[in-house]
Amino acid sequence: MSKAAVLDASRPQFDQVIQDIVDYVIDYDVTQSSLAMETARYDWMDSMGCALLALSYPACTKLLGPVVPGADMPGTGARVPGTSYELDPVRAAWNIGAMVRWLDYNDTWLAAEWGHPSDNLGAIMALADYLSRQRKSEGQTPLAMRDVLIAMIKAHEIQGILALENSFNRVGLCHVMLVRIASTAVAAKMLGCDRDECLNAVSHAWIDGSSLRTYRHAPNTGSRKSWAAGDASSRGLFLAFTALRGEMGYPSAITAPTWGFQDVAFGKKPLEFTQGYATYTMENILFKISFPAEFHAQTAVEAAVTLHPEVIDRLDQIDRIVIKTQESGDRIINKTGPLDNPADRDHCLQYMVAIGLLMGDLQAEHYEDNVAADPRVDALREKMEVSEEARFTREYLEADKRAIGNSLQIFFNDGSSSDEVVVDYPIGHRRRRDEGIPLLKVKFERYLRAKLSSKKSDAILTLCADQQSFENTAVTHMMELLQQ
Repeated sequence: MSKAAVLDASRPQFDQVIQDIVDYVIDYDVTQSSLAMETARYDWMDSMGCALLALSYPACTKLLGPVVPGADMPGTGARVPGTSYELDPVRAAWNIGAMVRWLDYNDTWLAAEWGHPSDNLGAIMALADYLSRQRKSEGQTPLAMRDVLIAMIKAHEIQGILALENSFNRVGLCHVMLVRIASTAVAAKMLGCDRDECLNAVSHAWIDGSSLRTYRHAPNTGSRKSWAAGDASSRGLFLAFTALRGEMGYPSAITAPTWGFQDVAFGKKPLEFTQGYATYTMENILFKISFPAEFHAQTAVEAAVTLHPEVIDRLDQIDRIVIKTQESGDRIINKTGPLDNPADRDHCLQYMVAIGLLMGDLQAEHYEDNVAADPRVDALREKMEVSEEARFTREYLEADKRAIGNSLQIFFNDGSSSDEVVVDYPIGHRRRRDEGIPLLKVKFERYLRAKLSSKKSDAILTLCADQQSFENTAVTHMMELLQQ
C-alpha cells in the first residue's frame, strides 16, 4: 500500500513575477522619460476620443450605466465621459473600459501576446475621479492628470512586458487577463496600498486566470470582445479595493505545482522575460489612427486604400486578389464564410481589405449590416488569397522593428496586374510618429466635438495642447469637462 504524499504547507515567498510587478509600481519613476509622458498624453487623448465615438453605437450604450436602475452615486461617484452617469468606481471602470475598447480603435501592443494597454484607463480614470472627489470633499487637493499619465505608463508597461515573450493566446486564453493584472497593480498603488497589500492584490489577479478567446474567433466572434477589457479593468479595481480591506494573498499563485497559474492554464511552462519594467511599452505603443480595424490588418487596409482609385472602375475585371501577411494576422483574422455581426467583420482581414478597395476608406460604420449587405463585398472576398510572408513574420517579432507588414496585389482577367503595394509600418507606429500625431489630434478633436459642446471641447483642446497644462489639470476639472 503506497504512502500518500505529504504536502508541505509552509508559506512561500511571493512569486518573483508578482514581486517584480509590485516593486515596479511602487518604486519606479516613469517621469524621467519625457517621451513616455508626452506619448501618454497623446494616448489619453486618443483613448477618450474612441470612448466618445463609441457612444454613437446603441450596442455599446445599452450596456452602460449602473448594473441596476438607481444604483448611482450623484455628487460622489466616478463620472463616465460623454454621459451623465456617476457610478461606484468599479462599475464606472467597466463603463469607461468598454467605451474605450468598443470600436477596436484604441492603442495596440503586438508581441508574443497582443492587447490594448489603454484598456486599463477604465480603472485608472474611474479611480482617479472617485479619489479626487473624495479629497475635495475633505478639503484636500485632487489628483492631477499627471498622476493619470504615471498610472497609464505603468499599466502599459506591465501589460506590455508580460506580453513580450509569453503567448497566452497559444493556450486559448484572452489577453484581457493582462489588463486585469495591470489594472490591479496600478489601482492598488493609487489607493495607497502598502507593499504587502499590493502583493496580495496582484496574486488575486493571477488566480482569476482568464476568459477564453473564443469570442474573438470564428465561429463565435461577438460583441463580448468589445466589453471584455472593461470587465477586466473593473475586476482589477475590485481586487485592489479588496486587498485594501486586508484580504489575504496567495504567494505562489503562479508557480504552485498542480494548482498554480502556470500548471493549470499555461501548459506547465514558466513565464519568460527578457527585460525589466521601465517605459518601453508607452514609448513604442501603436496607435490606430486611420482605421478602426484589428491591428494586424492596418497596413493591409492602407494598401487597399492606395489601390482603390486603380480598381474601383474595374471591379468586374478582377480575377484574384493576393494578400500576404504576418503569421499572427494569418492565424487570427484570415476568415472565410458568412460574417454574422460587426465584431465578426472587424476581425476579418478579407472584409477590411474589401471595404478599403470599395470605399477608399474604412470607418466604424462600414462594419454595420447595411454596408455588409453590399454584394460587392463578398464578391471581392471570394477572390482573395491570403498567405503568410516569412519576412513580415520575422520583422514582426524583431525588437528593433516590431513591423506589422502586409502586401496587396490585384490581378485582372486580361492578364494585367496592379503593382504589389507593400506597407511595413502602419501610420500609428513609432517610426511614423511625425506623420501620425497630427492626424491623431484631428481624430481626437473630431470625436470630441461630435459629443460635447463647443465650449467644453475648446477648453479640453486647450488643456491637451500643452504638456505642462495637461499634467497640472485637476482630474475633477477634466472629468467635469468630459461629462455631457
